Amino acid sequence: MSKFLPVFFLVIFASCSRTVTRVEPTTAIDLSGRWNDTDSRMVADKMIYDLFDSQTFKDYARQLGRKPVIVMGPIRNKTSEHIDADNYVKKFEMVIHNSAIAEIVESGDFRDKLRTERTEQQDFASSATAKQFGKEIGADLMLFGEMTSETDTNNRKRVVNYITTLFLTDIETSKRIWYGQDEIKKLVKN
Repeated sequence: MSKFLPVFFLVIFASCSRTVTRVEPTTAIDLSGRWNDTDSRMVADKMIYDLFDSQTFKDYARQLGRKPVIVMGPIRNKTSEHIDADNYVKKFEMVIHNSAIAEIVESGDFRDKLRTERTEQQDFASSATAKQFGKEIGADLMLFGEMTSETDTNNRKRVVNYITTLFLTDIETSKRIWYGQDEIKKLVKN
Protein backbone atom coordinates (compact mmCIF):
# COMPACT_ATOMS: atom_id res chain seq x y z
CA MET A 1 0.00 0.00 0.00
CA SER A 2 2.78 2.47 0.87
CA LYS A 3 4.38 1.97 -2.53
CA PHE A 4 1.25 3.22 -4.30
CA LEU A 5 0.70 6.19 -1.99
CA PRO A 6 3.11 8.59 -3.83
CA VAL A 7 1.56 7.66 -7.19
CA PHE A 8 -1.92 8.22 -5.75
CA PHE A 9 -0.98 11.72 -4.53
CA LEU A 10 0.68 12.54 -7.85
CA VAL A 11 -2.50 11.59 -9.73
CA ILE A 12 -4.65 13.64 -7.32
CA PHE A 13 -2.30 16.64 -7.56
CA ALA A 14 -2.17 16.48 -11.37
CA SER A 15 -5.95 16.32 -11.65
CA CYS A 16 -6.28 19.42 -9.44
CA SER A 17 -3.64 21.51 -11.20
CA ARG A 18 -4.60 24.62 -13.09
CA THR A 19 -3.41 25.81 -16.47
CA VAL A 20 -3.35 29.42 -17.54
CA THR A 21 -3.15 30.58 -21.13
CA ARG A 22 -2.55 34.18 -22.11
CA VAL A 23 -4.87 35.47 -24.81
CA GLU A 24 -5.31 38.77 -26.61
CA PRO A 25 -7.36 41.23 -24.51
CA THR A 26 -9.84 41.59 -27.39
CA THR A 27 -10.56 37.84 -27.49
CA ALA A 28 -14.18 37.16 -26.62
CA ILE A 29 -14.38 34.63 -23.78
CA ASP A 30 -17.73 34.04 -22.12
CA LEU A 31 -17.47 31.54 -19.27
CA SER A 32 -20.50 32.32 -17.12
CA GLY A 33 -22.91 34.09 -19.44
CA ARG A 34 -22.74 37.17 -17.24
CA TRP A 35 -21.77 40.67 -18.39
CA ASN A 36 -18.06 40.79 -19.21
CA ASP A 37 -15.31 42.92 -20.74
CA THR A 38 -16.25 41.97 -24.29
CA ASP A 39 -19.80 43.19 -23.72
CA SER A 40 -18.53 46.49 -22.28
CA ARG A 41 -16.22 47.07 -25.23
CA MET A 42 -18.86 46.17 -27.84
CA VAL A 43 -21.53 48.42 -26.32
CA ALA A 44 -19.17 51.37 -25.79
CA ASP A 45 -17.89 51.24 -29.38
CA LYS A 46 -21.32 50.83 -30.93
CA MET A 47 -23.12 53.44 -28.83
CA ILE A 48 -20.50 56.19 -29.12
CA TYR A 49 -20.33 55.83 -32.89
CA ASP A 50 -24.15 55.74 -33.05
CA LEU A 51 -24.03 59.01 -31.10
CA PHE A 52 -21.43 60.57 -33.40
CA ASP A 53 -23.36 59.45 -36.49
CA SER A 54 -26.66 60.87 -35.22
CA GLN A 55 -27.98 63.92 -37.05
CA THR A 56 -28.80 65.71 -33.78
CA PHE A 57 -25.17 65.45 -32.62
CA LYS A 58 -23.86 66.60 -36.00
CA ASP A 59 -26.27 69.56 -35.96
CA TYR A 60 -25.19 70.45 -32.41
CA ALA A 61 -21.49 70.35 -33.35
CA ARG A 62 -22.09 72.40 -36.50
CA GLN A 63 -24.06 75.01 -34.54
CA LEU A 64 -21.31 75.08 -31.88
CA GLY A 65 -18.63 75.63 -34.54
CA ARG A 66 -16.08 73.34 -32.87
CA LYS A 67 -15.72 69.86 -31.40
CA PRO A 68 -18.20 69.48 -28.53
CA VAL A 69 -16.69 68.92 -25.09
CA ILE A 70 -18.23 66.00 -23.20
CA VAL A 71 -18.04 65.11 -19.53
CA MET A 72 -19.01 61.62 -18.41
CA GLY A 73 -21.72 61.36 -15.84
CA PRO A 74 -22.62 58.16 -14.06
CA ILE A 75 -23.87 55.04 -15.79
CA ARG A 76 -25.95 53.38 -13.09
CA ASN A 77 -26.03 49.62 -12.84
CA LYS A 78 -29.63 48.55 -12.26
CA THR A 79 -28.98 44.91 -13.14
CA SER A 80 -28.93 42.14 -10.55
CA GLU A 81 -25.24 41.49 -11.32
CA HIS A 82 -22.14 43.18 -10.02
CA ILE A 83 -20.82 45.22 -12.94
CA ASP A 84 -17.89 47.57 -12.40
CA ALA A 85 -19.56 50.79 -13.54
CA ASP A 86 -16.31 52.79 -13.30
CA ASN A 87 -14.58 50.42 -15.71
CA TYR A 88 -17.58 50.64 -18.03
CA VAL A 89 -17.49 54.46 -17.95
CA LYS A 90 -13.75 54.38 -18.76
CA LYS A 91 -14.50 52.38 -21.93
CA PHE A 92 -16.84 55.16 -23.10
CA GLU A 93 -14.28 57.83 -22.20
CA MET A 94 -11.59 56.01 -24.17
CA VAL A 95 -13.75 55.73 -27.30
CA ILE A 96 -14.68 59.44 -27.09
CA HIS A 97 -11.06 60.48 -26.50
CA ASN A 98 -9.76 58.40 -29.42
CA SER A 99 -12.54 59.49 -31.79
CA ALA A 100 -11.23 62.96 -32.75
CA ILE A 101 -14.92 63.91 -33.08
CA ALA A 102 -15.39 65.30 -29.58
CA GLU A 103 -13.25 66.39 -26.64
CA ILE A 104 -13.58 64.92 -23.18
CA VAL A 105 -12.86 66.57 -19.83
CA GLU A 106 -12.32 64.96 -16.45
CA SER A 107 -15.27 64.38 -14.19
CA GLY A 108 -15.93 63.83 -10.53
CA ASP A 109 -13.05 62.62 -8.40
CA PHE A 110 -10.41 63.21 -11.07
CA ARG A 111 -11.41 66.83 -11.51
CA ASP A 112 -11.37 67.33 -7.73
CA LYS A 113 -7.85 65.85 -7.54
CA LEU A 114 -6.68 68.21 -10.28
CA ARG A 115 -8.15 71.18 -8.42
CA THR A 116 -6.44 70.11 -5.19
CA GLU A 117 -3.12 69.84 -7.03
CA ARG A 118 -3.63 73.26 -8.58
CA THR A 119 -4.39 74.72 -5.12
CA GLU A 120 -1.25 73.17 -3.64
CA GLN A 121 0.86 74.48 -6.51
CA GLN A 122 -0.10 78.03 -5.52
CA ASP A 123 1.78 77.53 -2.24
CA PHE A 124 4.50 75.04 -3.14
CA ALA A 125 5.45 75.44 -6.82
CA SER A 126 7.41 78.26 -8.39
CA SER A 127 5.28 81.04 -9.78
CA ALA A 128 6.70 80.32 -13.25
CA THR A 129 5.35 76.75 -13.25
CA ALA A 130 2.27 76.91 -10.97
CA LYS A 131 -0.91 76.28 -12.92
CA GLN A 132 -3.54 79.00 -12.84
CA PHE A 133 -7.17 78.82 -11.82
CA GLY A 134 -9.89 79.67 -14.30
CA LYS A 135 -8.30 77.86 -17.26
CA GLU A 136 -10.41 74.68 -17.22
CA ILE A 137 -12.39 73.88 -20.33
CA GLY A 138 -16.10 73.78 -19.55
CA ALA A 139 -18.05 70.83 -20.87
CA ASP A 140 -20.87 71.46 -23.32
CA LEU A 141 -22.53 68.09 -22.86
CA MET A 142 -22.92 65.36 -20.24
CA LEU A 143 -23.24 61.70 -21.19
CA PHE A 144 -24.94 59.54 -18.59
CA GLY A 145 -27.27 56.59 -18.42
CA GLU A 146 -28.17 53.26 -16.92
CA MET A 147 -27.88 49.53 -17.43
CA THR A 148 -30.77 47.19 -16.84
CA SER A 149 -31.30 43.51 -17.48
CA GLU A 150 -34.21 41.16 -18.01
CA THR A 151 -33.82 37.48 -17.19
CA ASP A 152 -36.00 34.56 -18.24
CA THR A 153 -35.28 31.04 -16.97
CA ASN A 154 -36.71 27.63 -17.66
CA ASN A 155 -35.22 24.33 -16.52
CA ARG A 156 -31.51 24.55 -17.28
CA LYS A 157 -31.72 27.48 -19.70
CA ARG A 158 -31.43 31.18 -18.96
CA VAL A 159 -31.84 34.16 -21.29
CA VAL A 160 -30.44 37.47 -20.11
CA ASN A 161 -31.07 40.67 -22.05
CA TYR A 162 -28.78 43.54 -21.03
CA ILE A 163 -29.97 47.01 -21.99
CA THR A 164 -27.74 50.08 -21.87
CA THR A 165 -29.52 53.41 -22.25
CA LEU A 166 -27.49 56.61 -22.64
CA PHE A 167 -28.52 60.25 -22.64
CA LEU A 168 -26.44 63.14 -24.00
CA THR A 169 -27.67 66.41 -22.53
CA ASP A 170 -26.67 70.06 -23.10
CA ILE A 171 -25.37 71.28 -19.72
CA GLU A 172 -26.46 74.88 -20.25
CA THR A 173 -30.00 74.27 -21.49
CA SER A 174 -30.74 70.76 -20.11
CA LYS A 175 -31.93 69.87 -23.61
CA ARG A 176 -31.43 66.25 -24.52
CA ILE A 177 -29.28 66.13 -27.65
CA TRP A 178 -29.21 62.37 -28.12
CA TYR A 179 -30.85 59.29 -26.65
CA GLY A 180 -29.42 55.86 -27.44
CA GLN A 181 -30.00 52.29 -26.46
CA ASP A 182 -28.14 49.05 -27.13
CA GLU A 183 -28.95 45.50 -26.12
CA ILE A 184 -26.98 42.30 -25.73
CA LYS A 185 -28.95 39.06 -25.33
CA LYS A 186 -27.33 35.88 -24.04
CA LEU A 187 -28.66 32.33 -23.98
CA VAL A 188 -27.01 30.26 -21.25
CA LYS A 189 -27.50 26.47 -21.09
CA ASN A 190 -26.36 24.59 -17.99
